[in-house]
Amino acid sequence: MTDTKTALVVGASRGLGLGLVKQLSAEGWQVIATVREPQRASQLTAIAGVRIEKLDMNDRVSLEALAQNLAGTSLDLLFINAGVSGPAHQSASQATTAEVADLFMTNAVAPIRLAERLVERVEPTNGVLVFMTSALGSVGAHAGDLPLYSASKAALNSLTRSFVLALGKTSLTVLSMHPGWVRTDMGGEEAPLDVETSCRGMVQQIGRARGTGGHRYIDYQGESIPW
Repeated sequence: MTDTKTALVVGASRGLGLGLVKQLSAEGWQVIATVREPQRASQLTAIAGVRIEKLDMNDRVSLEALAQNLAGTSLDLLFINAGVSGPAHQSASQATTAEVADLFMTNAVAPIRLAERLVERVEPTNGVLVFMTSALGSVGAHAGDLPLYSASKAALNSLTRSFVLALGKTSLTVLSMHPGWVRTDMGGEEAPLDVETSCRGMVQQIGRARGTGGHRYIDYQGESIPW
């Protein structure tokens, strides 16, 4: 009899988060999925066996409530899927303080704060912690597209590296995952990848990474991305 693996997918109401829940559930995982408004998560409730929890990542009280609800739960996967594109203009000179604060809080600070609070719930030997990032967060590789968004993902990558270093000696596997350019509300209709292909690839990489330890920056096909 095979033990059922348990995953927590943060930010699962639509797009890649929803796609990950579908893929993991199809592969036999027990999935806990967070959304800001559970009463509007009709697509999640349609997936048999998914446990839905409420979470506003940017709110400490909401995070603490989730942590309490997960007391006693052991996770084989914690997938932190969070991201906003930021202002349409993507201009540092035009951006307001509120726009920048919201972008960097959601894309960089809140994911790390969540990881710090919940990492103790992740199984330390074969567990995997995944941060959804982007190849646009690569300082050495991206071509200057979406500068504010790219900077927020570069900040997430930097904070993730510091987070991993602060863990000290650990067998935990941490992945900074680029899903590819995907046809979602954020990716747009011109994107070459569908959600199913991206999520199938990401779940495959998670399976390959289990038990390997360390921190890697990769895409949905397992290709390494320069920091």
